[in-house]
Amino acid sequence: MTGPGPAGPARRRRGRARPSPLPIRDGVDATRVVVRAGPELTVGQALLAMPGLAGLTADDLRRRASAGEVVDADGHPVDLDSPSRRNISLYLYRDLDDEVPVPFDLPVLYRDENIVVVDKPHFLATMPRGRHVTETALVRLRRELGSDTVSPAHRLDRLTAGVLLFTLRPEVRAAYQKLFASRTARKEYLALAPADETLTTTVTVQDRIEKTAGDLRALVVDGPVNAISDITLVDGAGPHGVYRLVPHTGRTHQLRLHMASLGVPIVDDPLYPEVRPELAARPDRADFSRPLRLVARVLEFTDPLTGEHRRFESLRSVSG
Repeated sequence: MTGPGPAGPARRRRGRARPSPLPIRDGVDATRVVVRAGPELTVGQALLAMPGLAGLTADDLRRRASAGEVVDADGHPVDLDSPSRRNISLYLYRDLDDEVPVPFDLPVLYRDENIVVVDKPHFLATMPRGRHVTETALVRLRRELGSDTVSPAHRLDRLTAGVLLFTLRPEVRAAYQKLFASRTARKEYLALAPADETLTTTVTVQDRIEKTAGDLRALVVDGPVNAISDITLVDGAGPHGVYRLVPHTGRTHQLRLHMASLGVPIVDDPLYPEVRPELAARPDRADFSRPLRLVARVLEFTDPLTGEHRRFESLRSVSG
């Protein structure tokens, strides 16, 4: 099963996700579930047996189906008493769990008719995934702007703060997403880490990074290079220095892993070089007083619609 929103804990097939036939409700997409049971069960029985829908009662499920809130991929209401079919996609609204509020604002840096650029705080996920649904930048923006057409053009890790771009109209979404898919948008990060004077001259780290679903950390493995970062110490005063990081690829945890591989792990990184013991047991735990000292400081690109040069800078600091 996938969680509410564009992504969830289960792995999806590669490619563009099919839009939900149910409308967004209070900023949150309907849940897509992939039924695994065959005709030995009814559709209703198959849904009630899914771990991700634990707590949903038979009466509640029937109430939702009667209201037209359990539908197939084409938006047709589902007959709960019909035989189930394996690997069919169904959509419904799921009750949301209580989430720990992220106690930081989401300032808007720029807005026009096509895009909105925000300065994402640490600990706020870009979009719904797993335990994080309402406490995400996407859902916050949809609610604050009163628009269900808000969509992220790219992502930042939940623990990384900084410049994040969203589109406001479906018809422009692909043009802005292509900036990031093609790596034509330039991104620059700042990080606080142990000062190493040998890194005042830019070092380029090139390796292969892979991350397996379910694992907390990404790993460097043998194989063709798929991760490249330029790393430079720009302020080495004191035991910790400020580094400028320029990624040329976008692998999961790339900058965090590359900094750790150079012997200068980012301050308050809970995963690299070692996993904090409390995170091994509770990966969703957050200590808001110890943010990862990594900020997506600059985002610049040529606007695909207007041809203008765009440059946005975060107002957040890595120094605390």
